[in-house]
Amino acid sequence: MYTIQNLAHTERKLENGAEILVLNTGALIGPEADAMLQALHSRSIGGIRSHLKVLAERGPEKFMSTFYVGYGHKSIGDCGTCTIFIENVSMLCAKAIQDNPLYSGQEASTRYIDFAKQRFIDPVGSTESGAHLERLRAFYLRGIQLLPSELKTRYPRQPEEKEAVYEKAINARAFDIMRAFLPAGAATNLAWHTNLRQAADHLARLRHHPLKEVRDVANGIEDALCIAFPNSFTKKRYDAAEAYAAEWIRSSYWYGSADASDTVVMHDAMDHELLKRYGAVMSRRPARSELPKFLAQCGTTRHEFLLDFGSYRDLQRQRAVSQRMPLLTTAHGIHSWYLDNLPEVMRLEATRLMFGGNSEETSGSVEHLLGDVSQYYTPMGYRVPCSVSGDLPALVYLAELRSQQTVHATLRLIAQQMARLLEQSFGRYGLTVFADHEPTRFDIKRGTHDIVRRD
Repeated sequence: MYTIQNLAHTERKLENGAEILVLNTGALIGPEADAMLQALHSRSIGGIRSHLKVLAERGPEKFMSTFYVGYGHKSIGDCGTCTIFIENVSMLCAKAIQDNPLYSGQEASTRYIDFAKQRFIDPVGSTESGAHLERLRAFYLRGIQLLPSELKTRYPRQPEEKEAVYEKAINARAFDIMRAFLPAGAATNLAWHTNLRQAADHLARLRHHPLKEVRDVANGIEDALCIAFPNSFTKKRYDAAEAYAAEWIRSSYWYGSADASDTVVMHDAMDHELLKRYGAVMSRRPARSELPKFLAQCGTTRHEFLLDFGSYRDLQRQRAVSQRMPLLTTAHGIHSWYLDNLPEVMRLEATRLMFGGNSEETSGSVEHLLGDVSQYYTPMGYRVPCSVSGDLPALVYLAELRSQQTVHATLRLIAQQMARLLEQSFGRYGLTVFADHEPTRFDIKRGTHDIVRRD
C-alpha cells in the first residue's frame, strides 16, 4: 500500500542549483495509462471495463507497451496530466516556464520568501557581480525593517479593523514596495501542472531559450519526464524543427520597444460591423459575469505600455491574452511609485543604488557588460515595454479583475486605462466595462490574501 513517505517521485538536481520533482501521487492508474484508456475507449464500444480488465491483468508497463502504438500521440498526451515542482530558479526562469497560454500552476510570492537567506543567482560569478547583488539584498532587508512603522503612520488602523488582519496588510504593502529592489535573479519556486502533450511542446521551445539557466532546467525536466513517463517522452528530435525553433527564439524572443510610454496605446483589429450585431448581448451583461466566448470571432486589439517587471509578473498570469516576453533593462527607468512610497530617509539611497553614481557603494548598471544576462542583476522595479493582445471577452475580464483595489497599484493603473480605452472604442455597441476607477488606497483586504494552516 502506498504511503506518502514511500512514494517514488522522479527527482533531478541540476549543477546550477535548480531542483526538479515530478510528482507521483500514488495513483494505481497513472497519467499515461489514464490517457491510453481514453484512447482505447474512443476506438471500441466494448466499454471501459474491458480495458480496465486488460490493464489489471498486464500491469501498467506492459499495458502501455502493448497499446501505445498507432494512435495520434499528441492527442493521447492531452489526456494525461502531471505536476512538476521546480525549485531554486530565478524569476526569469519562472517567467520563461510560465510564458505559455496553456500554463497552469503556482509560483511563490515575493511576500512569502525570506530574502535574507534566499539565493540570488549570479551567472557571472565575479566579485563585482556578487557585491552588486548583496547591495540590493541589504537595501531590500533594510526597507522591510523600516517600512511597517512608516506605513502605520500613513495608514492608521481603524477601530473596526482586526489587528491581525491589519498587521498582515501592512506587511504586504511593505513587501510590495520593496520587491522593486529585488534583482530578477532572485531565486523562487514554482509548480507546473500540465498534460503530457503540452509539456513536450513547451520544452521543445524552452531548450532553445536565450538564457542558459532556462535551457538547463528544460533539459532537466525532460530527463525526469523520460523516466516518469517513458512511453510519452523519448528525446526524439527533428533537425529542421529544432533549427527553426532555435532561429526564431534567437531573433525574436525578447520584446523591446523604444516608443513605449506610461500611457496605454491600443491598436484596433476588431471587426466593428460584426460587433454591431451583438449589441444586445453586450448591453445586457451584468457585473460579475463574463462576455460569451464567441465574441472572440469579432477580432482583437493590442495594447502597448510600460510596466515595472514586478507587476509584469502578475500580468503574465492572464492566460487568455497573448503577451510578449519583455527584455528587462534599465532603459525605461524605475517606476516612480516605488520611490514615492519609500521612507524619505531611503529615497536618496535608493536613487543612488538604482541609477549609479561616483561612489563605490553604488551599484551602477551592468547591462552594457552582460547583454541578456544583465537581467539577473536588474531590480524588478524597472519598467519594461509590454505588448498584450486579446479578444474582447479576455481583455474585459483582465481590465475588470486587475482594476480592483487589492491589485498592485502600478498594474491597477494600467488595467484602468485599458478599461477606458475599451469603453471608448466599443461602448457605442453596448459594451460596459465594470472596472473600479476609484483612486488606489490602502486596502486591509490585502491582509486576508493568505493560505493559512489550521491545526
